[in-house]
Amino acid sequence: MSVRNQRPFPPSGGATYRSHAYASLLPWQVRERRFPPARLGRRGLNPDEVYAFLDRVAADMMALYAEITKQRQETLRIKVALRRWQSEQAEGGRR
Repeated sequence: MSVRNQRPFPPSGGATYRSHAYASLLPWQVRERRFPPARLGRRGLNPDEVYAFLDRVAADMMALYAEITKQRQETLRIKVALRRWQSEQAEGGRR
């Protein structure tokens, strides 16, 4: 593949097509998010339920981020092993 057709990897390690102005949401940001109460005479959401839901979302995000990190480490381990094997094969073919 030519350099022209290759897609650059974003420096943040995030999605390729995400705007640089968009910052990924982190679990602690979800957990600590607070909403102003509804104005007088308006209906609103039960704050306890909202915060319980946000805690649940944050916990799920933490689990997903941990799994992504684990998979990236495994991918790196496999790539290193493959490169080592390819080098060994190339050296064996030269003899």
